[in-house]
Amino acid sequence: MILVGGRGTRLGALTQAKPKPMLDVAGRPFVSYLVQEAARHGFTRILLLAGFKADAFAAEIAALKPRIPIDVEITLLTEPEPRGTAGALKFAAPHLDAQFLMLNGDSLFDINLLGLTQPLGAALGRLALKPQPDVSRYGKVELDGKLIRRFVEKDQSAGAGVINGGVYWLSKRVVDQIPEGMVSIEVDIFPKLAAAGQLEGVVYDRFMLDIGLPDTLEAAQTLIPARLTRPAVFIDRDGVLNDDIGYAHRPDQIKWTPGAFAGVKALNDAGFYVFVVTNQAGVARGYYPLAQVDVLHGWMAGEMAARGAHIDAFAYCPFHPEGTVPEFTRTSDRRKPAPGMVLDLLEDWPVVKESSFLIGDKDLDLATAQAAGVPGHHFSGGDFEGFIKSCLKAG
Repeated sequence: MILVGGRGTRLGALTQAKPKPMLDVAGRPFVSYLVQEAARHGFTRILLLAGFKADAFAAEIAALKPRIPIDVEITLLTEPEPRGTAGALKFAAPHLDAQFLMLNGDSLFDINLLGLTQPLGAALGRLALKPQPDVSRYGKVELDGKLIRRFVEKDQSAGAGVINGGVYWLSKRVVDQIPEGMVSIEVDIFPKLAAAGQLEGVVYDRFMLDIGLPDTLEAAQTLIPARLTRPAVFIDRDGVLNDDIGYAHRPDQIKWTPGAFAGVKALNDAGFYVFVVTNQAGVARGYYPLAQVDVLHGWMAGEMAARGAHIDAFAYCPFHPEGTVPEFTRTSDRRKPAPGMVLDLLEDWPVVKESSFLIGDKDLDLATAQAAGVPGHHFSGGDFEGFIKSCLKAG
């Protein structure tokens, strides 16, 4: 759920005809960056909750999707009148899952969203928090371990501390705490949850920017595209993330490599795109249908997500020149050691190639890396998390 109904009055004439989240940032609506970030973390049902100038979103939703390299369902919901951030949440309640992610539509916090979305237990919410050398502009959040104990208003705040990052993982039970009328979740609801010991916080020392002021909107024109153009790690699947038993295509055949989840999460937390690149000649040989590859990868993505990790994209090649299924029996420049899968991902995603690398367990993987022009690292087994940390440390 992305809140996009704010007026943006501090931006003056810029938001008289267009909502703040629809303002242009480097040639595209700011909200499209938020949708893209949510989608690559696995959130494929996205609700935009609009109010002011909602018709601007209705006209632009169709244009948003081609900018996102992942298939997403974007729904627009319009408030009949302003109700505040908590009132908006109450209005949207029939559309929400039991637990859901909530983002402010005028700020981007570059974090691993799935690191925030683990089960809440007794808590009703978990907030992403940002360290700040001077909290006087924002107000600060006081933590006791993982629990948020108090919110201190900005007129009472000074010095270093942590601030609310505008990214929330919430239980739908929060709605029961919201009265009718104009209600702010930050001012009226979160302090009550904190006082009751029902609100957690996670600190992320990562880039954050809101576009609510003329100077920050101007800075966003270069800072946002630069931050979201990031290095990538291309990972072979069988023999790296899971045991290579030969033509695995069902969940019950997958035995994860020790540290697979933690290793991928370490890359997510460090700000890398993570792509799987895998030959799937079993399709060409008739061992399983093409659709089964997507089924297995969907299951693998779910297993990753349950542990706070994610794969941004699964690339695979179903072709083989010695196949038995005519449709897939041919040579392909996407089949490793050819570099096609890597090159396609470099084309489709905003990747910093110079800082990217590939991990594989076979010579053909390393040959693929060389052909694509990225460093290759040989994984010979063992703890994948430790291997990843050594790669990151080596730069």
